Amino acid sequence: MKTLQTAVPLLLLVVLAACSKSDPRTAAFAKLPDWRGIWIEENSTAGISGFNADFGKPDAKPRALLDPSAAWTDEGRRRMAAMFATQANRKSQGWGYPMMMTSPAPLQFLVTPEETLIVNIYQEVRHVYTDGRDHPKEEDRWLTTWGDSVGHWDGDTLVIDTVSVREPIKFFQMVPPFSDQAHYVERLRKTGPDRIETEITVEDPVTLAKPLVAKAVYVRTPNLDRLVHDAFVNDRDEIDGGAITIAPPKE
Repeated sequence: MKTLQTAVPLLLLVVLAACSKSDPRTAAFAKLPDWRGIWIEENSTAGISGFNADFGKPDAKPRALLDPSAAWTDEGRRRMAAMFATQANRKSQGWGYPMMMTSPAPLQFLVTPEETLIVNIYQEVRHVYTDGRDHPKEEDRWLTTWGDSVGHWDGDTLVIDTVSVREPIKFFQMVPPFSDQAHYVERLRKTGPDRIETEITVEDPVTLAKPLVAKAVYVRTPNLDRLVHDAFVNDRDEIDGGAITIAPPKE
């Protein structure tokens, strides 16, 4: 009986090894990091709405890319002032990029050899192509809310290059005033069993005099085991006690 118990695991290892040698994609998967789970910004608490309980309060931690001390140009400061002046009249449609990467909304990473999908609770999806392709020619690109992203693995670090992002200031509120000429480079790396660190570098000839570098940390949350996607019509711009709340649909 002991001989049989020993032989079965050995046989499975031989079969798996043979499969890896015969299927290059299986071997490619084996080299990728394990980013399973639901992730949220460090020091945030994921509620059922996807918002951190402190989001919107005056003393809440500022968003990583909304840095008043950054080297904003005159145009950048003008856009920033206009954003603050009109934010109360905006209706949030989601986060868009780059805000979905530095927001309290939970994220999920689906990693394959050819592509990594980054999904949040608001049905927003980023396609990061890691199959060796480059960005389309500029005249062939669509200006979208999430831009065009291509990436590669530098060891265990996912390096993402993103261009052609439609102005996020028109999509959400409390966002950095980047233009559609902004160029984003992210470096994401798992630094612990339940920790992913990211660094985002933004270059924008319209709004920045020099690159803006921001860092964020995602931690795996034990409170969520899945992302539930559904259509919603709630107004998330209601303010109650200094915090953003979910108001019922208007009649």
